[in-house]
Amino acid sequence: MTEQENRANAGESMLSLPQALVAVDLGAQSCRVSLLRAKSGQPEISLVDRFPNAPVLSEKGLVWDIERIHSGVLAGLRKCADLAPEGIASVAVDGWAVDYVRLDPRGQRTGDPFCYRDERTARAMREVFQILSPERLYELTGIQILAFNSLFQLYADKLAGVPLDHRWLNLPEYVTHLLGGKPVAEYTNATHTQLVSLGESSWCGELFRAVGLELEAAPELVRTGTSVGRVRGELSRIKAFAETELIVPACHDTASAIAAIPAAGDDWAFISSGTWSLVGTVLERPSASEEARRMNFTNLGGVDGRICFLKNVNGMWLIEQCREAWAKAGEAWTVGELVRASERLPRPDVLIDVDDPRLMTPGDLPARVNAQLEEAGQKALPLDRSGIPQMANLVFHSLAERYAEVLGAVRKTTGRKLKRLFIVGGGGRNGFLNRLTAERTGLEVFCGSSEASTIGNFAVQMAALAGGCRGADASEVARFAETLSTVPFRNFME
Repeated sequence: MTEQENRANAGESMLSLPQALVAVDLGAQSCRVSLLRAKSGQPEISLVDRFPNAPVLSEKGLVWDIERIHSGVLAGLRKCADLAPEGIASVAVDGWAVDYVRLDPRGQRTGDPFCYRDERTARAMREVFQILSPERLYELTGIQILAFNSLFQLYADKLAGVPLDHRWLNLPEYVTHLLGGKPVAEYTNATHTQLVSLGESSWCGELFRAVGLELEAAPELVRTGTSVGRVRGELSRIKAFAETELIVPACHDTASAIAAIPAAGDDWAFISSGTWSLVGTVLERPSASEEARRMNFTNLGGVDGRICFLKNVNGMWLIEQCREAWAKAGEAWTVGELVRASERLPRPDVLIDVDDPRLMTPGDLPARVNAQLEEAGQKALPLDRSGIPQMANLVFHSLAERYAEVLGAVRKTTGRKLKRLFIVGGGGRNGFLNRLTAERTGLEVFCGSSEASTIGNFAVQMAALAGGCRGADASEVARFAETLSTVPFRNFME
């Protein structure tokens, strides 16, 4: 039997789902554990567990409680085992990018990892720019210059005296390592560090040498869809996990979400809408022209070496931060209530810059929004029940306007004639914002799954298992993603 026939048979076998698959999606606000298995001969996806997540202010700064995240993942995996007596073929973890855990020479964690919103990178970025200009950094990596990129975080570690030989692992790969996988950096997640050579699947030695970071401290870089071992430790004693493969999916959750889009051709763009809005398109090769650099676009890794050409835009985090401030003042609003109230209001006369650096850090967001309005010669909005819908409406309209600006820049930079826009992720449930986006962009809008990262995660696992776990082919991932897009999604949490 030929390799192609073996692959085809493996693919058919996976579609029949003789064993279950588990996708873990680490989010900055909540983490989810989902199960894909056959029920009455048909595939079904179930959200088995969800637990809240948020950075914690500690003595050293804003950090993630990694023990709590790990414990939550383990609890979710045990629930999956109870629901899947047929056994679990594989587990894969995706999550947000740039943050990492440091390991000492014995392989032990040196402490809780910093959150990307910690302010420690400001000095680091200034000092890196004295060594390498932003223009040279972009030329080497093609990555958008953002203060929270791992490059600046690692340099901040260096300034703080962290030993250079202390290895580091990005969070999804670290959680995978805790489950039994070897320490690696998966391609899509690695590119977000701003330490991978443009258009290649290797670390940029010139950059490491220039800023004085140890290349030996960086993990082995592997393809999306690679098996990195099997579940070990306590979980391996559970029958369902006896022979479970640990597969690195597109570990960057945005790359997983984009992998879930069932689209062909080159006339489409995407918005992965959540805490952040990632706005862009998928390219076969990087686009790192002077124009792309000037517009601060990034060339992040996609499945099978493709490029997610995009720009980070502030997202629904703005609304969440406003809700938090309003709740402290005694005004508790759900997102649904804010959307319905906003729909009854006209378009604001003046919009805000949602990417203003002042709106990127935690704090009193309503006051910062009002500061922008006052700078524009407008009256501040009252922070009571009369003004809250107006501020929400202002944020929604401003987000749609920013999306249109960025997509216009995508057209200009890539030369693509965009016709379709796929919106995936939790923010895609906001019908009002989707309508505003369609109006401002002139594109036909399609709303994908709010659990797109999970679907993309599963699609990569299926393609990897079909191909022997040596990597995931993009066409196979797309085929499985299209199949999974019609699979019922059951919420055990309701």
